Amino acid sequence: MNQMDQTKFCCSVCLDLLKDPVAIPCGHSYCMNCIKSFWDEEEKKKIYSCPQCRQTFTARPVLVKNTMLADLVEELKKTGLQAAPADHCYAGPEDVACDVCTGRKMKAFRSCLVCLASYCEEHLQPHYEVPPLKKHKRVDPSKKLQENICSRHDEVMKMFCRTDQQSICYLCSVDEHKGHDTVSAAAERTERQRELEVSRQNIQQRIQDREKDVKLLQQEVEAINQSADQTVEHSEKIFTELIHLIQKRSSDVKQQIRSQQETEVSRVKELEEKLEQEITELKRKDAELKQLSHTEDHIQFLHNYPSLSALSESTDSSSINIRPLSYFEDVTAAVSVLRDKLQDILREEWTNISLTVTEVDVLLSQPEPKTRAGLLKYSCEITLDPNTANAWVLLSEGNRKVTLMNQQQSYSDHPDRFTDRSQILSRESLTGRCYWEVESRGGGVSVAVAYKSISRKGGNECLFGFNDKSWSLDCNNNSYTFRYNNIQTPVSGPCSSRVGVYLDHRAGILSFYSVSETMTLLHRVQTTFTQPLYAGLRFLFVFVKIIKQMRKNCDFNE
Repeated sequence: MNQMDQTKFCCSVCLDLLKDPVAIPCGHSYCMNCIKSFWDEEEKKKIYSCPQCRQTFTARPVLVKNTMLADLVEELKKTGLQAAPADHCYAGPEDVACDVCTGRKMKAFRSCLVCLASYCEEHLQPHYEVPPLKKHKRVDPSKKLQENICSRHDEVMKMFCRTDQQSICYLCSVDEHKGHDTVSAAAERTERQRELEVSRQNIQQRIQDREKDVKLLQQEVEAINQSADQTVEHSEKIFTELIHLIQKRSSDVKQQIRSQQETEVSRVKELEEKLEQEITELKRKDAELKQLSHTEDHIQFLHNYPSLSALSESTDSSSINIRPLSYFEDVTAAVSVLRDKLQDILREEWTNISLTVTEVDVLLSQPEPKTRAGLLKYSCEITLDPNTANAWVLLSEGNRKVTLMNQQQSYSDHPDRFTDRSQILSRESLTGRCYWEVESRGGGVSVAVAYKSISRKGGNECLFGFNDKSWSLDCNNNSYTFRYNNIQTPVSGPCSSRVGVYLDHRAGILSFYSVSETMTLLHRVQTTFTQPLYAGLRFLFVFVKIIKQMRKNCDFNE
């Protein structure tokens, strides 16, 4: 029995071989449990239908097992064949279903933007064969076709209103959008497509730049690991040499002590032997004199006395200087002094070594850029955060431009919003190396960086440059003033409508540049940043704009 025959014995509900097959009045067969469960869900409607042909029954049919069909299924199982796999041509919950199919719907192959319907391969054929249908625009299956219908006029939206930035139908263009800048959806798509391609090119360029950066960082990691391994090896070798030197000096001291010990003990033993010999001689002399003292013969006594009374020269013991338990203690003291000196040296040098290790910083090893082209390598896309905008400023151009208005804007309440000062922060946090430019026209501007923790209400506590949470360069009336923690520093340099800002967060470097045909460093800060920074603008002007950088070479003067 082939696969096509096998599928005829599958339940269209569970897609498995029929179990306890039953036939319902319309002639279709199901597993008894499957059709029971299906009808149980329809119980509330009191109308029971066939899952395939949708024929309805006012009374719930009585289910009786189809013995013949059950026997055929059992025979099919005995052949060793398993249940047919689920037919992947049928639409599931996540798929787009064919709008023409009845009963169990097939997956849609294409969607038509003119018909606003989706078709399986079979029902799509007329769009390939019928001349009027051939002209229809067909796309990948979509569940959002109804979004192409105007909710007001129930017409297909084929136009775009540039004034209101929304898709409209033809009736909308002559009704509520009359007099607006309207074009066909195709024309707007062409324009946006060009912008999309430019954005893709920029993204691809950034991807290439980041991939190069990643490759450099990978090489840097390899170099760091290699340098660290070599340094560990050399350090271990040096410390091993020091240990061997100390061990050798310890051995030398031990050998000297033992040698001196042997010499001194030998001298003492030699003197001890002489004294022992003298004692023996004196005892023998004492015995002879004792015997002579008992001689009764006076003549013999007088004859022998001169020879016996003469004593040999006594051993000189005046050189013996007893110093109990203090023979080599001076050596111990000398070694202790050496130990203390070594400890002091190691303590001092260890501090230097430790500081040298912690000062190893790969990312700081690169010099600060000296050209605009070098700075632009770190250019970053910065947008302004509407949640921080003061009510008197208006955002535009994708939140890259702000304008000071003569009336308050209807912004919603937000804890990040500056309430008392006309200033704003960027959406992006800045933690690495970053460069951006600010262009202003119509008045002065304060270009700043600030911690997110800066106050949003009150006086100077929230004003850029007037606290210890922000750094700012005021550009006003052809003059510059740098401010930090309410301390102002006059800055000289060529005036320009454009100011460049370079930040190296890790190195604690913040630099401001006057940008024109040349780059001039206006002010440079060297400090320690303890939190991520955000670009800030304080408004004393008509409008100020974050510039999207153009890459070109340009030297600057320091």
